[in-house]
Amino acid sequence: MSHVQALPPLSGLRVIDFSTLLPGPLASLLLAEAGADVIKVERTGGGDEMRSYAARFGTTGANFALLNRGKRTLVADLKRSEDLARVLALVRDADVLIEQFRPGVMDRLGLGHRALEALNPRLIYCSITGHGQHGALAGMAGHDLNYLAQTGLLDLCRDATGRPGLPPVLAADIAGGAYPAVINILLAWVARQACGHGRHLDVAMSGNLYTLAYWGLASGLAEGKWPRPGGELVTGGSPRYALYATADGRFLAVAAIEERFWQTFCDILGLPGVLRDDSVDPRATRDAVAQRIGERSAVEWERVLAGLDCCVCAVASLEQAVRATAASDPALFGRWVEAADGRRMPALPVPLDRSLQHSPQVVGVPELDAAEPPAWRPLMRAPTAA
Repeated sequence: MSHVQALPPLSGLRVIDFSTLLPGPLASLLLAEAGADVIKVERTGGGDEMRSYAARFGTTGANFALLNRGKRTLVADLKRSEDLARVLALVRDADVLIEQFRPGVMDRLGLGHRALEALNPRLIYCSITGHGQHGALAGMAGHDLNYLAQTGLLDLCRDATGRPGLPPVLAADIAGGAYPAVINILLAWVARQACGHGRHLDVAMSGNLYTLAYWGLASGLAEGKWPRPGGELVTGGSPRYALYATADGRFLAVAAIEERFWQTFCDILGLPGVLRDDSVDPRATRDAVAQRIGERSAVEWERVLAGLDCCVCAVASLEQAVRATAASDPALFGRWVEAADGRRMPALPVPLDRSLQHSPQVVGVPELDAAEPPAWRPLMRAPTAA
């Protein structure tokens, strides 16, 4: 039997990406990783501002390199008629357009959905904004931290002093923006195969964050019991789901929610029976757990916990985690980004099954080129429904 190399699932999908920074570029990266041909339209005078960010990778920013590998780039001043005409020529034959300007900006540039729908009725037009295209907050500027604050999620991240902490993950940009954008683009693409028409997708990052708070919504909407910082299971209200300091200043992450895990962990700690029922006196149980964990270092606890099934682990630094993961799962960081000067670094892992990812193991970073636009190379079109 002969083996034929299958094309990536999005081969032939043509994407024009006007977005910058994180949400849109990550969305178009996922599409590119599955085989889509992505042209990133960048402004004159430096391109995407993320190119200037630290850390550096060759001639560009490392953040930019991780998010934009494998794409092509076109520099354009969208207020100049000549540049606009070049962009419209690309849009005429595109499948997907991604933008994340404030509502109304693309319309003023002559690139709004209605104008482009007349030019290309099959175009899937995806707008990513903080608060959507309509409503009182539609024109409000914001970043990830603002959206977390406005949707109540940041309020639940308070420390012992009552101060909210700065989340290390840009949840609004990624979980509220990039991922929903990709989901909706792919669904719209499937729908287009049946109806033949594209549509305008309105991805509002703030609204999409509420999905992440499903557990709090269930309690608040059903019973009027809204979650409190430090008061609920996942906000610090239970000894079974908490962080405990070790003797060397590190921490154990305890998530022994289910009874079988909790009892195993209590056995390891030697916790007396009167304290194992944490519903009786949660503070006393928490104090006893904290005291026992504080008697050993994180490394000692890792030795004790090795091979035991209780949902407890040491808190690793990002460096420690990457090194350990790269050793146990080499394929996760086994693809590479290459700068123009030949320098390489591991590519950003993406949440795509490896069988669906584009095949090259080394992918380049698009250089900013203000000369001629890249040729629109002919690609095999993806199959469509009859």
